Amino acid sequence: MKVGGGFGGIDASAIAKAEAALQAMSAQFGQWLNDELVKLDAAHAAVRAQGMTGEPGDNLYCRAHDLKGLGATYQYPLVTRLAGSLCKLLDDVSKRAAAPMVLVDAHVDAIKAVVRDGIQTDDHPVGRALAETLESRVRDHLG
Repeated sequence: MKVGGGFGGIDASAIAKAEAALQAMSAQFGQWLNDELVKLDAAHAAVRAQGMTGEPGDNLYCRAHDLKGLGATYQYPLVTRLAGSLCKLLDDVSKRAAAPMVLVDAHVDAIKAVVRDGIQTDDHPVGRALAETLESRVRDHLG
């Protein structure tokens, strides 16, 4: 209250309108997610060609970070989890170059595979195994 008052009551009709708008757009989620995967693939190819430092590494991190935020919105919470693991691996710019390329490749391949195969959540045994294995490898690498 001291810095400008409260937000007042929550407007249920505004929330309902937002949910309806999101539902109306949901038919496009698949295409939008595939568009993000194209960007991830391009960033990954640049890192493979030019190395993890500088702009290529920054761009790959940004693509992973975008997917971390968008996966659940696009009805793929498993993509959010996998992209979050990749972000954790690449978070520290000073240590990014030491990230094992095989682990980076595995994250990118896993993200593409779960979308390709329609594995949306970690309730799926393959999705859970992918996520747990990659997260474990990232923890081991980061110590």
